[in-house]
Amino acid sequence: MGFFDIFQLAGLAFFLVVFLGRTVLLWLKQGINPFALGAGKKGLHRFFELALFPWLVFWLLAILISALHGPFRSIPAAWNPVLVNSLALKITGVLLIVFGDFVFVWALISFGNSWRVGIDEKKAGDLVTGGAFAFSRNPIFVFLDLFFIGTFLINGTLVFLIFAVVTVLGIHYQILQEEKFLAGKYGQAYREYCSRTGRYVGLKK
Repeated sequence: MGFFDIFQLAGLAFFLVVFLGRTVLLWLKQGINPFALGAGKKGLHRFFELALFPWLVFWLLAILISALHGPFRSIPAAWNPVLVNSLALKITGVLLIVFGDFVFVWALISFGNSWRVGIDEKKAGDLVTGGAFAFSRNPIFVFLDLFFIGTFLINGTLVFLIFAVVTVLGIHYQILQEEKFLAGKYGQAYREYCSRTGRYVGLKK
């Protein structure tokens, strides 16, 4: 395995440890179940939230298969052509993921006990506007976008491009649904927050 393979495996390990660790701590110390995927939703919104977990699992498996270069590659090369393959793009992918990891950790710290996976309509936490959320209304979604795009740049294949494009579009759809919920939940406080903080970065929408 080369540097980029090891980096991808380390990146996966880091993500899983931080994600699962924060989940367990929130559950055990605060008695809060942060998973609200699909709860109380209907139609397309419910489908998108419930599809998130298997989508992430398939993506993680694709990274493992690519990084380990094992004989168990399931997708024929003819169906998964290399679209981009340059050292500069691979390094760019690494930098995007590293920066995304920083944003992820900062966002989890800023979230405190309000962190949820999905929209928790019954036990929503307090509105968080400080820390990472002073620069982005959706820092964890920014992290996911950077991680998926960075992974595509490192691998450069059609499969990872599909993962990246579908994820970015799916995340945008989820953000729009969350904005409707938050506007109804927090009212004027959320509208004022939106007026000074961008949906993705610190620029007003």
